[in-house]
Amino acid sequence: MKKILLLALFVSSLLASEIKWLHNYNDALKKAKLEHKDIYIFIGADDCRFCVLLKKKALSKQSVIKRLNEEYIPVYLSRDQHVIPAKFATQGVPRHYFVTSEGKIFHEDRGSREESGFLSILDEAELKQE
Repeated sequence: MKKILLLALFVSSLLASEIKWLHNYNDALKKAKLEHKDIYIFIGADDCRFCVLLKKKALSKQSVIKRLNEEYIPVYLSRDQHVIPAKFATQGVPRHYFVTSEGKIFHEDRGSREESGFLSILDEAELKQE
């Protein structure tokens, strides 16, 4: 029984070590309404070196992963692969949007950040939440 419990804890820690990205805006709206959360949208591009830096220096850090997974419905939309609603700009990536479960943008930012800078974006968005 102890082995099963340890295995379950190990698996759950592995699952928590990644951001649970969605890639469809409409699915994110539905999930946000169900879970009573806001949405964080990261718009990037496949060949964007600043997007790669953001993923490496901020979005791979446990403090960021934990906060995004707990507080938001995280959505990654690549302008090269995904359908992006017209209300979101796709030039000048990476772009960050914070959206209510009703689809209202309440904060936006752009650029690559390291861990502390990204956490500051989350803090700033939190101050603007409705």
